[in-house]
This record gives sequence, C-alpha cells and structure tokens, in this order.
Amino acid sequence: MVTRRVDLRSDTVTKPTEKMRAAMANAEVDDDVLGYDPTAARLESEMARIMGKEAALFVPSGTMANLICVLTHCQIRGSEVILGDYSHIHIYENGGISTIGGVHPRTVKNNEDGTMDINLIEEAIRDPSFEICYPTTRLICLENSHAHSGGRCLSAEYTDQVGELAKKYGLKLHIDGARIFNASVALGVPVHRLVQAADSVTACLSKGLGAPAGTVIAGSKPFIAKAKILRKTLGGAMRQVGVICAAALVALEENVGKLESDHKKAKILAEGINNIKGLKVDLASVETNIVYFDILEDLGITEEKLFKNLEAYGVLVMPEGPRKIRLVLHHQISESDVQYTLSCIQKVVSGRLPGEPLRSTLSTLATSDRRDRLCGSAAVDITRRGVAQVKL
Repeated sequence: MVTRRVDLRSDTVTKPTEKMRAAMANAEVDDDVLGYDPTAARLESEMARIMGKEAALFVPSGTMANLICVLTHCQIRGSEVILGDYSHIHIYENGGISTIGGVHPRTVKNNEDGTMDINLIEEAIRDPSFEICYPTTRLICLENSHAHSGGRCLSAEYTDQVGELAKKYGLKLHIDGARIFNASVALGVPVHRLVQAADSVTACLSKGLGAPAGTVIAGSKPFIAKAKILRKTLGGAMRQVGVICAAALVALEENVGKLESDHKKAKILAEGINNIKGLKVDLASVETNIVYFDILEDLGITEEKLFKNLEAYGVLVMPEGPRKIRLVLHHQISESDVQYTLSCIQKVVSGRLPGEPLRSTLSTLATSDRRDRLCGSAAVDITRRGVAQVKL
C-alpha cells in the first residue's frame, strides 16, 4: 500500500498552517459588509501598500476579482476588452465577463513567454469613429505570472509599454496578478513596481502564498468604491470575513519568503524530468513554480495513463491536454517530495506499478543464473526499503 502523498496538482491545494489556524481562531472580527471588520481592513491596507495603490478590497476568489475589475472598468454593456488568447480570464473563468457583464473579449495571441506583441494589441483597438458597427474598446488585460505559459513573468518594462499604449488611446489596464508575488520574487522586482502602470490589479492569497481562500483587488479609491458595490451585487460580500483574512495576513508574513525555494525546487524537478527518456521540458520556461512536460510519442503512453499510474504511487499531477502534464510546486512540497516524484515518474515511464511482484520484474532478465544472483541481493534490499525501492 502506498502511504505517501505528494500533491502537485496546483498551489491551491495547501493546507492552513498551525499559525494560520491559531490566527483564524483568535481573529478580531465585525461585519465587513457594513465596513467594520478590523482584520479585513488591516489586510486590505497592507495589500494596498504592497501594490502601491490607494486602496484594496478582499473578495472570495480570483475569478470574482477579475470579473469585478473588468465590469468596473467596462460599465457600459457592449464594451470590449483586449486580452491574451491563453489568458486565465478568457479560458478558465466561465466566460463571466460576457455572460454576466455583457463585455466582449477581443483576443490577441499570447507569445510563449506570456506577453502579447505591442503592435498586435494596438491593431486590436477598435476605431471609435466606426462605433455604429464596432464594440468600444475600454480595457486591456495582462496576466503576471502567466499560468498557461508555465508561470512565465512579465517584466515591469513590458507592462509599462502596455500601460503607455492604454493611456495613448484612453483605455484602462488591468493585471490578473494571481501569482504576482511569484513574479516579483523570480524577477527580483517589488510587486508595486510590476503593477505600477496598472489601473487595477488582483492578487490571489490561496495560491503561492498558501492562505485558505481569497483574493485582493487593488486600485484607486474611486475604483475600489465601485468594486465594492459590484462585490455585493455578485454575492461576494461577507460578514465576519476577518476569520479568513487573519490567515492571509499570516501567509503574507510567512510564505512570501518561501517562494524562492518553491522556484528552485521547480527547476530541480524540471531538470530531473528532462533527463528521463521519453519526456521533455522546456527548461527556459521554468521561471517560477510551474512545470509543464511533454510526453514524446515514441514513449507509447498517454497523459491520462501516466496521470493515473502516478496517482497509484500517491503523486497527484494535472493532465493539461494531449501528451502534456502540469506540476505546480508550493511551500508544502519538500526536496524529498521532489526526489520521490522523480523516482515515481521514472518507474511509471519504465512500466512499473506499485506493489508489482518482484518476480515480474526479474523475469525480464536474460538468464535464470543472473536472476538467481540478483534475487539474493534484492531480498536484502526488500527487507530494508520495500519492493518499491528495489533497484535492479
């Protein structure tokens, strides 16, 4: 029986630490819908400071946070937002900006590094003189780090260029900063600098930072005042939300400093996978805590089979399309977990499953004489470490 569990499906699977649980139990709370929860106010003030914005607002999820931001910037139905064709808002948020907000998405191709070409963004901006046919462009959205590109980071300089383009045409700029702290640590640039050009930004607290739930929106005071109304409209206003915010404050204090270690372990994992025959990782793409690897066709195994066989070893990963797997590191994944994962991937690729009888593996050896000699040494190894650890 496999007793070890290494959960690499996402950085959203972390469990609250003991310090978080204690902070939640002892949180000072009040009614946040009325604006009086002191712990929520403290978190919002701290996040506004970190992001270099006037104000901030706690909301239950990143999807709601992005929806609120887009709808606040695009209050007239039929407005258009320019965003990447592989952006989280466009692919993974149920089309909420359209179904709820009546906002039309105009996609621009995401490059491998998560950017969009500046000239293509400019070409996508509608000509206002032809508004009898065109929707009105009001917003540009970026994502940093860019999840679908493997956690690649957008530089402050690139974001500044997009911000200047937005100003040139009287548009607003929103940054989906679900993993903005990862980008900040990887680039060695403060968060406030990375989002300086943005009119609004979101930051998820339950991904790399490891809090149980929640996202914070930051922007100008008038923007946040409007966003707060939309939060209520969407059912995102909660009462004694300080219970959750208390854990987020602990996450800010304890886990931002651990992100660099997450990134280093991701690189170790990526390099190890790349050394396994039949698998391939674009090592240049591993900038933060996300690792994608491709299963080469000649390996003869599908992503679904590899995923299920790894699950049998207690290693949980995420299939990400044909012959592609995603793994995400977080602060509760140790170096030992990384090495265990690599050993399990190697075994699965080699066709071995947990609990496989030793004789089935030994039977592949060329002669019974060699089989007998190895069996004696293997028996000692089995006693010490178990069948799954036998090396032949």
